[in-house]
Amino acid sequence: MYGARLLCVSGLSLAMVLSRASAQPFEFLSSAQPSRGTELIHLTLEDLGKINVTSVSRKSESLSSAAAEIHVITSEEIRRSGVTLLPEALRMAPGLHVARPNSRQWAISSRGFNDTFTNKLLVLVDGRTIYTPLFSGVFWEETDTVLEDVDRIEVIRGPGAALWGANAVNGVINVITKTAKETQGTLISGGGGLEERGFGAVRYGGAVGTNTYYRVYGKYANHDEFNLRDGGGGADDNWWMSQTGFRLDWEPQEHNRLTLQGDYYYADLGARFFMHSLTPPGLTPTSRRAKAEGANILGRWTHEFSAESDISVQMYYDRTDREFGVGREFRNTVDFDAHHRFQLSARQEMVWGGGCRYSIDELIESPDFQMRDPRAGLQLFNVFVQDEIAVVPDRLHFTLGTKLQHNDFTGLEFQPSGRIAWMPHLNHTVWGAVSRAVRTPSRTERDVSIFIDPGTVLPPLPFPALVSIRGNPNFRSEDLIAYEIGYPLKLHPKLSLEFAGFYNDYDHLRGVVELPVEMRLSPAPYLYVSATFGNKLSGQTFGGEVTATWQPADVWRMSGGYSYLEMSLDAGGATPSVTESIEEGGIPHHQLFLRFETDLGRRIEWGIGLRYVDTLRTQTVDAYAELDTRLAWKPPDPRVNFNL
Repeated sequence: MYGARLLCVSGLSLAMVLSRASAQPFEFLSSAQPSRGTELIHLTLEDLGKINVTSVSRKSESLSSAAAEIHVITSEEIRRSGVTLLPEALRMAPGLHVARPNSRQWAISSRGFNDTFTNKLLVLVDGRTIYTPLFSGVFWEETDTVLEDVDRIEVIRGPGAALWGANAVNGVINVITKTAKETQGTLISGGGGLEERGFGAVRYGGAVGTNTYYRVYGKYANHDEFNLRDGGGGADDNWWMSQTGFRLDWEPQEHNRLTLQGDYYYADLGARFFMHSLTPPGLTPTSRRAKAEGANILGRWTHEFSAESDISVQMYYDRTDREFGVGREFRNTVDFDAHHRFQLSARQEMVWGGGCRYSIDELIESPDFQMRDPRAGLQLFNVFVQDEIAVVPDRLHFTLGTKLQHNDFTGLEFQPSGRIAWMPHLNHTVWGAVSRAVRTPSRTERDVSIFIDPGTVLPPLPFPALVSIRGNPNFRSEDLIAYEIGYPLKLHPKLSLEFAGFYNDYDHLRGVVELPVEMRLSPAPYLYVSATFGNKLSGQTFGGEVTATWQPADVWRMSGGYSYLEMSLDAGGATPSVTESIEEGGIPHHQLFLRFETDLGRRIEWGIGLRYVDTLRTQTVDAYAELDTRLAWKPPDPRVNFNL
């Protein structure tokens, strides 16, 4: 049995672009520059395969030749989907698990282990990591930008640690925005509805001279609260966020590029938190408002020595001030990264580099949130190298790479990877990979003392209970050995398929290890359970994905995909067996999506999407299907567009 939901945009969204040059019909909310020819409907399947990606090997390569399970969400797909939030756009990537447990939070993962602080997925925005070392995860509600300025989102399902480092265990999401040169002119967009009360963005792009381009933007969104599942009214999780930023691109010479960009945001967040209480014993739900404020600035220099050699140097500073109900975090991060690509020989291409990061935090505690050290500085150093060998040019490629990374918690980590790609035919590629990846501990796993909901770790009890979890200073990294295969092929100029399979072998996974249990009698009888984090879990996940794209005519396209995932964890007879049940029951075994896009004449666009998600046993969420549709009309002025 499953429930079905029909999602319709509940308000009228008006978006208008005012530019200094005539825009192309399919460049709504894009730029005043000439079209780059990347519109979804106008691209052939061959053109889609030639889209360049950089997340697999930190160099530009065509999507069809990449020896990894990678999916690209293009700017045109984002526009045609009608989504208004960056996390929602990720639902278009096959194999990702995207859940929204409340109005302001998302749980996003690849190949299992999904919760609001997914700790095995690395997320970057224009090369800046947004993975927090406090909880090992991503605060998705604070991750946003003007969606019309997103060039593409590259989603790798599988380890990317050989180049990107620790925490890129089950995947990498790389959000890449357009250059300032590609976003010239003025953009105004806005809308509203029942759930999304109101949202809007203003962006302006201009030029200084002939080789310097800039853009500035401002954005605001107000989101309504969700309703409680038990019918008890609203969840008090309504929230709003405002954001502003800029980007400057300077090309003083043909082979040199300098980029400077930054953002500032402020969010007012509503949520229900649980505070421990002894009268009566247990956790008491409390509604609170919390704030999140942050700013970042990033600079990047890229120099091309030749078509076969280039270097990139990047540095950024990130500051956050975040409240999370039971505590508050101030964090300052400075990161430096550099990589160099060159030809070692006619058949060998090398990519190597390194970086360092220093992150210092200051934590405000409460009776429900204590740290062994409320202030700490974390240092991270890394070097990586990758060698791609063309054993048979344009037919057989072999890639070896590794990353050496040192962190303050577990010392030196070694993360090698080997990939092979065989192209027996122009339209066929068979690839395989074996990789090792690690997930380093977070601050809370080693230092925290916090109360949690007893229902997450204990069976139903006839009396109240309090569960306190303490960090483990000996908590070590989680390990993964991943085996992957893939077979993308083009059966026909209008039909392409892709098959992928994986087997992941995990060791030293996080589990909850119970400590002595006490029965306390005052002020009323209750059970007091203390526990700590341990590394006694191990296990395997395996599964696969099938995706297809069919374009029978230039003006319409169908795409679809199916993913299957199975998980088996083992605590070796130790007490964290409850963690096995939570993790195994928190993933959908089956996911299915279908998407249809068409142009009904020159001025009308129509799209339909269908998504099926299997049961989430741990969250007691039944399997469900979701249907959405979008109808857009372009008035005679191609710079104005209405979405319904």
